Amino acid sequence: MNDKTILLVGTYDTKDDELNYLAETIRAQGGKVLTMDVSVLGDPSKPTDISKHEVAEAGGHSIQEAINSGDENTAMQIMAKGGSILAARLQMDGKIDGALVLGGTMGTDLALDICSALPVGVPKYIVSTVSFSPLIPPERLPADVQMILWAGGLYGLNSVCKSSLSQAAGAVLGAARAVERSDSDKPLIGMTSFGKTVLKYMVTLKPALEQRGFEVAVFHATGMGGRAFESLASEGRFAAVMDFAPQEVGNHLMGSSISAGADRMTAAGLSGTPQMVSIGCYDLVDFVGWQDTPAKLIGQETHAHNRLLTSVMMTADQRREMAREICSKLSKAKGPTTLLLPIQGGNEWDRPGGPLSDPEGLTAFVEEIRNHCPANVTLIELDAHINDTAFSDAALETFDNWAEAGFIDSGS
Repeated sequence: MNDKTILLVGTYDTKDDELNYLAETIRAQGGKVLTMDVSVLGDPSKPTDISKHEVAEAGGHSIQEAINSGDENTAMQIMAKGGSILAARLQMDGKIDGALVLGGTMGTDLALDICSALPVGVPKYIVSTVSFSPLIPPERLPADVQMILWAGGLYGLNSVCKSSLSQAAGAVLGAARAVERSDSDKPLIGMTSFGKTVLKYMVTLKPALEQRGFEVAVFHATGMGGRAFESLASEGRFAAVMDFAPQEVGNHLMGSSISAGADRMTAAGLSGTPQMVSIGCYDLVDFVGWQDTPAKLIGQETHAHNRLLTSVMMTADQRREMAREICSKLSKAKGPTTLLLPIQGGNEWDRPGGPLSDPEGLTAFVEEIRNHCPANVTLIELDAHINDTAFSDAALETFDNWAEAGFIDSGS
């Protein structure tokens, strides 16, 4: 239990006492600590394992350059770049098992970059004075980061902030000890979806793919799920993807804060991973239900999913815009890419007679896909609904054809 090493990062010139307290707490529980100083102007009370000079140099700069910039934002970005490179290298070399970063707004900005440099599944914790704050945009959040408020910790140690710090120290060490690495010997298929009341294909596809010797991970496409999906796709972790719920693309396009970022639906294509794409909930934009409706969507029909989430129906013109955006993203794909287009609809609510049925809007979307589908994409139109058996059958047929052609690594 004493063989886990936590990377501890912070500005040791101003947060020396707090960072040393964290290190002592981790060591007291039998863990090991590797310290990294990302300060610029001052020095720690005792040398850290990785000095601020090493951090700046890892990012192609020097501490003097950071100082000479005369701008704290520029200086901290220099340190964030170097710290991220070093953290990723340390993890890849097996020298750290988790990371804990401490900071106010400056340190949190840096912490987000460092934690984003670590793969999904590596424990990553941020102790911050602005945890869960609207200051932090969704696209900056690493998919599996954990945060805790640094309560009462702006300046100096006290019993209040020690409660936050000690929790974080125990949490990251406990996570490093308990985490089950995602290193299955079965090739992994990444799939996006929503709950099976609105999208049902995963109920059929998951067991069918497992019978073929694959592991299937289904990602809830509500912002952070898409972030995790894209992160793993960019690492080449998937043998193939079935990205059947592209709603996060529309959320971002229409200005919703429930976003997986501007790069959603690009990582698999850029990595050359075989990908199937479809239209699950393409016609809905989700936004935070307790916030005001985004300006671009005011006046459109809404559906309150729960107190957290409200969906807005897209207009025909917005659906055309969505279709063009999907086609544009797929045009950059480097691997086999198929767009399955069920022309009868893309979610259980839009069936004829359903509460969100809009035949004209669906027709507008389908026609725009036909007109803009790029040459590198195989378009398969299905006279079916996405929740019909015919859709799942077509997906499996495409998958089997790819496997037969050698496009999919079977892991054997």
